[in-house]
Amino acid sequence: MLVRGAANEWQADVAREVTIQVRPVAGRDLEADIARVVAIASATAGVGDVRPYSKEETYRLLEPWLGSGLQLDDLPVPRMIVVRIASGTPPDLLQLGRTLADQVPPASLDDHRGFVDRMRAMSGAVQAGGIAVLLLVFTATVLSVTFATRAAMATNRPVIEVLHLIGAKDNFIAGHFPRHFLLLGLKGGLIGGGGAMLLFALADFGRRWLGGAGGGDQVAALFGGSLSIGVLGYLAIIALVGLIAFVTAATSRRTVNRTIASIH
Repeated sequence: MLVRGAANEWQADVAREVTIQVRPVAGRDLEADIARVVAIASATAGVGDVRPYSKEETYRLLEPWLGSGLQLDDLPVPRMIVVRIASGTPPDLLQLGRTLADQVPPASLDDHRGFVDRMRAMSGAVQAGGIAVLLLVFTATVLSVTFATRAAMATNRPVIEVLHLIGAKDNFIAGHFPRHFLLLGLKGGLIGGGGAMLLFALADFGRRWLGGAGGGDQVAALFGGSLSIGVLGYLAIIALVGLIAFVTAATSRRTVNRTIASIH
């Protein structure tokens, strides 16, 4: 749920904006090309806002990779123009790209759809991995309960045989084991679920405590605006606790019934 929420937030942020690069070309006025691109983009239906980056802002974008204090005036650094998509009907980005290519050849449009597709595939793979881990946990739970039930019945086999001799019904004998393992499953689920709730609560508190620090900004960029899984997330953990207890009891009952049938 946390990964899906963060991925949706990433995709929404990326999909709301497109960028246009204007490359400096010998014999052309870069500022005039930028003004022309801004006019074309602003006149396009579905565009909400157009913001060209100044030369200083463009250089600051390069500082994390090239360092500060560099003289970049002699380098052909392209200028960036951010186009924000208006809510409602999206613009025809293909037509906008053709118009820019025809009227301002140094300009190129990047609509980020490739990034969104890769982001969607990555988040889907992470969610599938989480579901696979959950299924492995359930499988391990079933196997553990099966072996534990068989061991318990093997230990109490003489008692079970005596109960049969005095006329005890199979349901009476089998009912004691599922109740025992139900309580064990519920106890284990509560310990694990409580630990998970505490972990998410502490993680969200730590994100808020870091605030605007560098580490907090990176965590927010990776997991979205919040590390909280919300009410639905905590309800899902509680549901998993109940599901684990049910699977434990059901597995124990099935193993008991098969074992009693073999004793007959």
